[in-house]
This record gives sequence, C-alpha cells and structure tokens, in this order.
Amino acid sequence: MASLEQIQQDLQILPQEALNLVYQFIQLLKKGDQIPQITQASQSFSAPITLASDTADWSDLIGCVSAEEDLSINYKTYLAEGLERKYGYR
Repeated sequence: MASLEQIQQDLQILPQEALNLVYQFIQLLKKGDQIPQITQASQSFSAPITLASDTADWSDLIGCVSAEEDLSINYKTYLAEGLERKYGYR
C-alpha cells in the first residue's frame, strides 16, 4: 500500500490535467456508495471520470434538433441526398 508521503511526491510531478482527474476521483470517493467496488481487474481506466455535474449542462440540448425517425439506420442515404442537393451541380 502506498504511503501518504509517496502519494504526495507523485502528485508533485503530475501535469495539471492529471491533477484535475485525481481531484475528480477524490470527489467521487467522498460521495461514498455511488462508487462501484474497484477490483484488481478494473484498476486501469481507459476514459476520464466525469461527474454528474459535468454532464448536467447537456440537458439543455435535449429536444433542440429534429431529424428523421430512422436517421440512425438510413444515415448514409440522408447524407448522400444532402450532399447531392448541396454539391450536385459539380
């Protein structure tokens, strides 16, 4: 187990972006039971941790765009039609 002194030394050499991630992680740990148990296999993180407050700003965008109902399936068709309308004269 790492000692407090070792952790402090490691923190001193981290870049600011990494310190921000450490701070976010500490805030999540303070919240307690909202954190899943960390196991040996899940100790490597591939994506940065985001707080709920970071994603709350996206709620303003819900419903601000209208599109075809089947856009996720026929996106290539809609893209081709749009490009043809925009650049079809070439």
